[in-house]
Amino acid sequence: MYNTPSIRVVFNGRLLNRRDREMKSKFTCAFLLLLSLAMNAHADLQVWTVTETRHVLRSDAPGRDRTVEVSAARNEWVSFQVLLRCDEPVRAVRLEAGELRGPGGTLLKLSESRCYRQHQLHLETGTYRNNAFKPDWYPDPLIPFAHPITGKVLEGARFAAVPFDLPADETHGFWVDLHLPVAASPGDYRGVYRLVSDDHRQVEVPVTLTVWDFSLPSTPTLVTAFGSPAQRMRGYYRDRANEREPADWPAVETQCAQLLSEHCINATPPSELLHPVRQDDGSFRIPSRQVQTLRDFVDRYHVNAIQVPHPSGVVKDPETERDKLRAWLAAFDRAAHELDRPGIVFFVYLKDEPNTEEDYRYVQKWGRAIREAESIVQVMVVEQTWTEPGKGGADSAWGDLYGAVDIWCPLFSLHRPESAARRRALGETIWTYTALCQGEPTPWWHIDYPLLNYRVPAWMAWRDGMKGLLYWGGMSHWRQTDDPWVQAPIYIGSGALQQGRKGILFNGEGSLVYPARAVGYDGIVPTVRLKALRDAIEDYEYLAILSRRGKSDEAAGIIRRLTDSWFQWDKDAAAYEKARTELALMIESTDERRPRASTQIPGPYVGFSLGGSH
Repeated sequence: MYNTPSIRVVFNGRLLNRRDREMKSKFTCAFLLLLSLAMNAHADLQVWTVTETRHVLRSDAPGRDRTVEVSAARNEWVSFQVLLRCDEPVRAVRLEAGELRGPGGTLLKLSESRCYRQHQLHLETGTYRNNAFKPDWYPDPLIPFAHPITGKVLEGARFAAVPFDLPADETHGFWVDLHLPVAASPGDYRGVYRLVSDDHRQVEVPVTLTVWDFSLPSTPTLVTAFGSPAQRMRGYYRDRANEREPADWPAVETQCAQLLSEHCINATPPSELLHPVRQDDGSFRIPSRQVQTLRDFVDRYHVNAIQVPHPSGVVKDPETERDKLRAWLAAFDRAAHELDRPGIVFFVYLKDEPNTEEDYRYVQKWGRAIREAESIVQVMVVEQTWTEPGKGGADSAWGDLYGAVDIWCPLFSLHRPESAARRRALGETIWTYTALCQGEPTPWWHIDYPLLNYRVPAWMAWRDGMKGLLYWGGMSHWRQTDDPWVQAPIYIGSGALQQGRKGILFNGEGSLVYPARAVGYDGIVPTVRLKALRDAIEDYEYLAILSRRGKSDEAAGIIRRLTDSWFQWDKDAAAYEKARTELALMIESTDERRPRASTQIPGPYVGFSLGGSH
């Protein structure tokens, strides 16, 4: 017979009985469980969304919206932001896109989604005249998740979109673009985007997309003339001795053209396609192979305007060489006929901001000579439609430019609707542009001004019967900054005529894209500002559709709630989303085949008696 050994447990010098031992065991287990929970606890990852046209800065507190609700027509882009912030660092955050399921189980595939991370730049000094400026980190360039042409994941670059290490107590964001195919069924599409991290956090972002029952045209109605980023990049890299030029310039040009097209901006055809060749009989011709290549470019990138070379490269004096000028212009008439794209606007950029008497004489001489040829090539001049006695830059003592201009392009602040309406009544066209911060405040285009400033001008342009937007710098004025990914691209005035007052600074002036080498390829990346501008051009398209369906007056009533001049506009971004929804519902309720009396873009003075012409 064996004796069973007794078990004695001593705790703090006290002999424990069985009950004591059981209680102690439970206490220990509970303690270990709490310790484990404490070791694995995380501060809340704050996630919210923004669908309005506005910046979200690094210092901004979390918002309240946790879901996405957006709407768009077929063949339209729509976007939203996913923002995040946490009290502690979060490693390797990623945004995972999801398919959206719509009516009858139809899918909006992942291939129709473009994801970016917003790259922030610190602005310590505000743009000239920005009295509301506050120093902060502003989002501007967008780092794509994948190569925009090949779709391959970008890796090994200086800046990567994902994974992203979120620092503590900082707001950062992702940008999502969705494209609606022409064949998409109307109705509501739903899905989920997810934020995930290395420590197994996961936050779902429900997305609802309403597809309207109409389509935007492939070629925009609003004309844009923003120059060529690809051409600008050649000079940019030539000036940078410490950086090699891209090895494949054709690939750069293709990527630049594609990006502009996707943002409803005119891509610039290769310059060699637009040079007439002199023939033995004294005429000029653009070879058919060049016209065919131009047609392919126009169709691929949905171009609605083409800038032709200035004739001064061939003709030295338009009056003494009148016949030669007309022969040169006739080459474009023949090319346009062969091109067979009647919606294309051919124009010559005759003179930039003629602000002296000498400049006026130049425009009068060249412009009238070109117009007398009655060519398809229109004369575009960056100037307002009026003059005044003693007015600096527009002195009526110099005479006027009437009869010398087809397309007027006044600065936002120098546009006068009554004068412009008189020119339009004569068949001339009005575009508009912005540069620096000139005159009475208008929606100026700079990084630190409200993002809404890039969306508002399209509504204003439609209201005043304007057909085009112009911008300088080839969208890529980076030369005054050593590294635009570290220091925001700027323009600093030189004090010279038309160059801005000496020493004053403009954040982002002349730039809407960034060089892409820092994120893994040669080419360009878009900015949040370019996205807002794309939305503006699509807003303009809604208004154009309503005009074609005989609803101009109803649309004008909606516009008047938002803006009644270039100096007054609603500062609430939500107001534009609401107005856009009203336009969409109006389009859906209107018969597409309804006859219309006129295709002319309306303006506030159409139908008024304006007296004689100049």
